[in-house]
Amino acid sequence: MIWCVEDDASIRDIEVYALQATGFDARGFEDGDAFWKELHKEKPELVVLDIMLPGMDGITILKKMKDDTAFRDIPVILATAKGEEYDKIQGLDLGADYYLAKPFGVMELVSCVKAVLRRCRPERAEGGRLLKMGNLVVNLDEHTVTADGRRIQLTYKEFEILRIFLSHPGMVYTRDQLLNDVWGTDCYGETRTVDMHIRTLRQKLGAYGELIKTVRGVGYRLEAEE
Repeated sequence: MIWCVEDDASIRDIEVYALQATGFDARGFEDGDAFWKELHKEKPELVVLDIMLPGMDGITILKKMKDDTAFRDIPVILATAKGEEYDKIQGLDLGADYYLAKPFGVMELVSCVKAVLRRCRPERAEGGRLLKMGNLVVNLDEHTVTADGRRIQLTYKEFEILRIFLSHPGMVYTRDQLLNDVWGTDCYGETRTVDMHIRTLRQKLGAYGELIKTVRGVGYRLEAEE
C-alpha cells in the first residue's frame, strides 16, 4: 500500500489514480493529522509526503516517523516545491529516501516509487548471505547487523553504507558515489548528508566504527582488519 499525503485534492487524486493504474494499492490523505492517526492502525509500504501541509507539515511528520522505531523503516518520498533547497536538504538529512520537485509528472512519480521500493526491499538468496569482518556480521537476507554478538540497530541507509563498505574493504568511495548508490541518482551534491550518516554509523558500531576512515579530499573507506 502506497500512501499519498497531499492537501491539494486534484494532485492527490492524480497521484492515487496513477499508482493504482500501474498496479499499486494506493490511498490519499489530505493532511498530516489524518495520516498520523491512521499510521497507528496500519503501516504503508511507502509514503509520498508533501512538505507544505495544513497543521502538521511534512518535515515534522518525517521527523516523528524517523524518531519512532515502529515507523522509521517506512520509505518516504518527499514532494517539495521547486527551488526549496533547504527543505530538500533538511528532508534528506532527516532520513527521506528520495525527493520530487513540484511540478512532477505522474510517470516520474511511479518510476520514483518503484526505484525506492527496489532499494528498500531486502534481497533474498538461498542459504542466506553474510558479510563479515572479525565479529562484525551483516546478514543480507535478515537485514541485521551484529558486533561481538550484540545486535546493532541501523537505519536503512546506514545499513546500505555498511554493506557497501564490507563488500569491498579497503576501497575508497567518494561522497558522490555513496550518495548515488544509497540515495539515488538525482541526489548529487548533498554530500553533508553522507557525512552525517557516516558519523552516526561510526557511533553505533563502536570500536568497529573506528575502521571507517576519512580519506581527506576524497571520501571514505573501510580499513580491513589485520
